[in-house]
Amino acid sequence: MKQILYRLFEHQYLGREEARNILQNIAEGRYNDSQIASLITVFLMRSISVEELTGFREALLEMRVPVDLSEYKPIDIVGTGGDGKNTFNISTCSCFVVAGAGYNVVKHGNYGATSVSGASNVMEQHGVKFTNDIDKLRTSMDTCHIAYLHAPLFNPALKAVAPVRKSLGVRSFFNMLGPLVNPIIPTYQLLGVYNLPLLRLYNYTYQESGTRFAVVHSLDGYDEISLTADFKVAMPEKEKLYTPEMLGFKRCTEADLDGGETPEEAARIFDAVLGNRATEAQKSCVIANSAFAIQVICPEKKIETCIAEARESLESGKALATFRKFISLNQR
Repeated sequence: MKQILYRLFEHQYLGREEARNILQNIAEGRYNDSQIASLITVFLMRSISVEELTGFREALLEMRVPVDLSEYKPIDIVGTGGDGKNTFNISTCSCFVVAGAGYNVVKHGNYGATSVSGASNVMEQHGVKFTNDIDKLRTSMDTCHIAYLHAPLFNPALKAVAPVRKSLGVRSFFNMLGPLVNPIIPTYQLLGVYNLPLLRLYNYTYQESGTRFAVVHSLDGYDEISLTADFKVAMPEKEKLYTPEMLGFKRCTEADLDGGETPEEAARIFDAVLGNRATEAQKSCVIANSAFAIQVICPEKKIETCIAEARESLESGKALATFRKFISLNQR
């Protein structure tokens, strides 16, 4: 690792196979925490290359606990994290809105490393027991159109680096990898990224993967459609810049989307959104992300139609009913 770090400090790049081997060594515990922290720091100081990202991804997918839910043709809705905004659990809320609208969702998530509450934090706040039992996951899909995959149960490398990531508290290339290593390799994916270079990087990576996707980025730095600024959406056939007003939404402020200071507070906001008791800004943000997820699955639908579907799922109580069913099935 010493030689690798020296090369990286001299602004050299890793080859695809080198990156793959490094991730395998991390999973096998061959590097100490300081070496892993140094590696993470390198990728804070410069952009990751396509070859590096691909090599890291290949290693994680090779080492994953296999699980096959392909018959459901599900979508995953996820942000890279690392935008420094500490938003409430927007993508997780959106997953239940989309599932409430009748679409299959497999959410791949983890504890928050750079924010107060990641998807796994909010699941735990509701007593969810994480599992990699395929029969339980299929029952969850059949009953409420959604299953949750807690990342460390499906990938040893993500578990190995969790303490280092948490103690550093800054974004890392693991933020970039998380969305790419959902162990089921979902048919569809809506991914939020925190800058435009990453949007282009993921756009290129997904073009080669066969996944039907949309990559979204709000131009003021959010890794989701925040409605605080104009936002870009890249799909296989087009890339388009939207304003909130184009879609009938009012602009939000950063304060509108804050996730609070504790996981408990974040969970209360999550409950308020799904219970249709949240602020207009909180609800609109979730509806916007849900709508573009629906359009990924149904590209023939106009975005206005998708917004109407998402709104109906949230405001009619379907999203909340889906969440309650999910909780009853997945509690400890």
